[in-house]
Amino acid sequence: MEIKVNFLDKLRLEAKFDDFTVVADQPIRYKGDGSAPGPFDYFLASSALCAAYFVKLYCSTRNIPTENIRLSQNNIVDPENRYQQIFKIQVELPADISAKDREGILRSIDRCTVKKVVQAGPEFVIEEVENLDADAQALLTLSPSQDAATYIVGKDLPLEQTIANMSKLLAELGIKIEIASWRNIVPNVWSLHIRDAHSPMCFTNGKGASKESALASALGEYIERISNNHFYAGSFWGEEIANADFVHYPNERWFKPGPKDALPKEILDEYCLAIYNPDGELRGSHLYDTNSGNTARGICSLPFVRQSDGEVVYFPSNLVENLYASNGMSAGNTLAEAQVQCLSEIFERAVKREILEGEIALPDVPAEVLAKYPGVVAGIRGLEEQGFPVLVKDASLGGAYPVMCVTLMNPRTGGVFASFGAHPSFEVALERSLTELLQGRSFEGLNDLPPPTFASEAVTEPNNFVEHFIDSSGIVSWRFFSARADYDFVEWDFTSQGEHANAEEAATLFGILAELGKEVYVAEYNQLGAAACRILVPGYSEVYPVEDLVWDNTNKALLFRADILNLHRLDDKALKALLKRLNNNELDEYGDIATLIGIEFDENTPWGQLTVLELKLLVHLALKQFEDAHDLVGAFLQYNDNTLERGLFYQALNAVLSVVLDDELALADYEHNFRRMFGDARMDAVLGSVDGSVRFYGLTPTSLQLEGLDRHQRLLDSYKKLHAARAKFAARAS
Repeated sequence: MEIKVNFLDKLRLEAKFDDFTVVADQPIRYKGDGSAPGPFDYFLASSALCAAYFVKLYCSTRNIPTENIRLSQNNIVDPENRYQQIFKIQVELPADISAKDREGILRSIDRCTVKKVVQAGPEFVIEEVENLDADAQALLTLSPSQDAATYIVGKDLPLEQTIANMSKLLAELGIKIEIASWRNIVPNVWSLHIRDAHSPMCFTNGKGASKESALASALGEYIERISNNHFYAGSFWGEEIANADFVHYPNERWFKPGPKDALPKEILDEYCLAIYNPDGELRGSHLYDTNSGNTARGICSLPFVRQSDGEVVYFPSNLVENLYASNGMSAGNTLAEAQVQCLSEIFERAVKREILEGEIALPDVPAEVLAKYPGVVAGIRGLEEQGFPVLVKDASLGGAYPVMCVTLMNPRTGGVFASFGAHPSFEVALERSLTELLQGRSFEGLNDLPPPTFASEAVTEPNNFVEHFIDSSGIVSWRFFSARADYDFVEWDFTSQGEHANAEEAATLFGILAELGKEVYVAEYNQLGAAACRILVPGYSEVYPVEDLVWDNTNKALLFRADILNLHRLDDKALKALLKRLNNNELDEYGDIATLIGIEFDENTPWGQLTVLELKLLVHLALKQFEDAHDLVGAFLQYNDNTLERGLFYQALNAVLSVVLDDELALADYEHNFRRMFGDARMDAVLGSVDGSVRFYGLTPTSLQLEGLDRHQRLLDSYKKLHAARAKFAARAS
C-alpha cells in the first residue's frame, strides 16, 4: 500500500491512502499544537485496534456478543532503552463466556497482523528518488539477467521476463501499480492483491505456487481486465467519452434499433439470437450502452470472430457486460497463451456449474497419483495440520474436460469450500484448484463458508452459481460428498509439447467446444501493447441468466442517472416523475444508488450509503408527502445499516413527523427536548427538511459533469489512459 505524506502548517502532517486522510500533530510539550495524535500514537493504536479486530472476528463467527467485552493496551517502556517496550494487551470478558471461547479469544489476538509484523522486524529502505510517482513502479519491474529464467507450464516466457514486460506496459500507460498485500499461509500457495495507486477500485488478485508466479498471475489479470474494460463495467464514463470518436474500442460500430424498437439486423447471428431472444422479448432499447448512456448514437457493438467460419459478428457491449462478467477474458505473453487461459477458465466455470447443479459425486484422486505432485501435497498437509480436511477430486467427468477440484471442510463451523481449477495440464489444474482455494484468504476467513445442504433448490438457484463465480463461496450439495462416485477417475492429459504447445492446446480446447455443438466467438485486443482476448460461448459461458437482458439489465441506470445526479435542480413535477419510475421498476428497496446509476461515490458519504428506499424517502420529504415519508423512515430505521450520524438524523425525523402528522400534538411543545436529545445542528437539519428550507439533507449537489465526485473521477482518469492509448494505436494503424 502506498501512503503519501503532505507537510501542513507548523508540525502537522497529512497521510493519504486509498480514500482516507489521517492528520498527525505533536503534543504541545514537543512544540506542536496537540490538534491530532502523533505518529507514534497512531502506531500504538494500530496494534490495539488490530487485536480488537481479531476478537471481533472470532466472536462474530460464533455469534458471541461483544457489547460487554473490553480491551485495552499499555506500552511499558524500559527506562534504560526507550526502544525496548512491552505491549500489554488486556481483555475483560463477561462471566457467561465458556472456558473454550475464552482461550479462543486470547489465541485470536495472537494472530494480530500488526503484532506479527512488529515481532518479525520489518526492514526499512530509505532512499532519495527524483520522482516518487516514477520510482514506485520499480517495486514491480524486474531487470532479468540471462541466468534468471524460471519457466512454468503454460507460460511462453520465463516468469522474470513476463513480470518485467507486464510491469513496463502498465508503467508506459501511466498506471502505477502497488502491491497491497501478500499471503502465504501454507507451503507452495502464494497470493497477493495489487491495485492502481491512483484508482484503487482497479485491483486484481494473483495466485501461484511461488511468489513470482502469483505476481505474474496478478499482473496478467490486471492487463486482461484493462484490455477488456472490466474495471469500468456498469460505470458512467462521462459525457466527454460518450461523445468521443469511439467509446470502448476504435473498431466498435453503432447500430440504430429498427421500427418498433426492433433489434438491428446488423447485430448477432441466428445462432446467438436463438439463445438471447428465444421468445422475441428482447428489444433494441434493452441493448443501449450503459457506460456512455448515449442512446442517440444507437447500440454500441463490438466485433467478434466466429471460429467455425471466420465471419465477424457484432455483439452489443451491453449484452457482453450483462451476461459474462469477467468469464472468458485473458492476457498472455502470446495470443495462444491467452486463449488457453481463457478457454480453461470457461471450462472450469461451466463444468463446475454442471457438477454443482447436477449434484454429481466426483472420484477421489488416488494417493499414488497425488504423490507425483509433492508441492501440492505439502500445501494440503499444511491445511490439514490446521484442522481443515481436504478432498482432492477429478472433475474431468470421465476425462472429457481438463478440470480438477480441491474441496476444504471446516469442522469448526460446518462450512465447505469447493475450489475448481482448469488447464490442459493435470498438474497445473490441480495446483490452480489449491491456490484458488486460498487466494486472499486467512485461516479466519475460512470460518465464513456456508454449510452443505440436501436441499437441491438451494444449490440450483441461479444466484448460487453467481456466488460460486465471484469467490467460490456458494452452497454445495451433500450429495457432492458421496463416496459412490458418478464417474471413474481418469489421469487425463490434454497437453502438447514443443514450441507451439499453447497453440496446439488452444486448438484442442476449441475442438472440445465444437464437439459439444457450441459456436465460439473471439475478440482480440492488442491496442494497449499486450496479447489479450475475450472468448464468448453463447449458451455455455454466461455467468448471469439470459433473462437479465430484459428483466435486470444494467442499462436501467439510464432511467435514473441524469435525474439523480441533478437531484437538487429538479422541480416538483420532475421529482414526482422520478418517484414514479423508482416505484414502477421493481427495484430492490435496499439496493444502493451507486450501483443503480454506475457512479463510484465515496463509500463513507451519504451518497455512498444511499439506497433506493432512502432516496424515495427524501423525495417524499421534498414533496411534503409526510405520510409516505414517515412510513419509509420507519422501514429505514428498522433495517438501517447506515452510519450512526445518519441513523440519528432519521430517528429525529421520525419523532418530528410523528408530531406533525398528529392533529392533537404541537411541535412547539416538543422542540426543546428534541433539541436536547438530538442537538441543535441535527434538529435544524430535520426541521429544515420538513419546512422545505433543507432539501436532500447530506447529499452534496452534483450533476452529469460529476463535480465533487473524486472517487469516480479517479476511476475515469484510469479509463482515459486506456482510451488515449487506443486512440493513438488507431491513428498509427490508419
